[in-house]
Amino acid sequence: MPTTTPTTDNPIGHDVEQEARDVMDVLDGGGVAIIPLNVAYAILGRTEGAIRRIFEVKRRSFEKPSGMFGGAAASADLHVLDDEAQAIRQALIEDADLPFSIVADYRRDHPLLAKVEPFVLETSTKGPTMDMLLNAGPLHNALAELSHARGTPVFGSSANQSLNGSKYTVAEIEPEVVAAADIVIDHGRCRDANDQGLSSTIIDFRDYTVVRAGCRFDEITAFLAERFGRRIAA
Repeated sequence: MPTTTPTTDNPIGHDVEQEARDVMDVLDGGGVAIIPLNVAYAILGRTEGAIRRIFEVKRRSFEKPSGMFGGAAASADLHVLDDEAQAIRQALIEDADLPFSIVADYRRDHPLLAKVEPFVLETSTKGPTMDMLLNAGPLHNALAELSHARGTPVFGSSANQSLNGSKYTVAEIEPEVVAAADIVIDHGRCRDANDQGLSSTIIDFRDYTVVRAGCRFDEITAFLAERFGRRIAA
């Protein structure tokens, strides 16, 4: 009988709903989590202490904001998007099934952000905009749904020290970064692992400029051109 190698897109033997609950419990307690995404491993927090620990261990400048790990519902609540942008978001998730990050203006006074500490919000936004990762795999989606239901947004970035490239297995992550986490979820090698160390593609939905051309970029651009007549370039 053929066997299937576990990947983040096919986490054999993993209950991602329970893993999402376990991760949220750690994050709600002020802890740090490392989780698998289709695009790369990520390190997450939701309190000031956790986010400070992440920036410190990653050696990341506070000038480089974290992103929110959300879903379509969170983006719909927080992002200010016109009808076309909303249609593009929905189609990329539901029809193309591609991972991507949206940068767009956000509603700072939305109740979903009421429990977010000021430092966390300050280091997870840039001016009027918020970066939100969407549709990045089974555990990401389960965690995004749970955090939205609880009203406790989750923030973070790739699980690697800055400028060292994305990591696609737990073993590749620097030991100092792993040691900073209170929980580590291992699903094996990330589905979208690549030799260039790329993570998610980030698009500014205000004008469709490319903030970062990441993995699956060619598929995203081809889909936008065919479905919406939107031609974007890195």
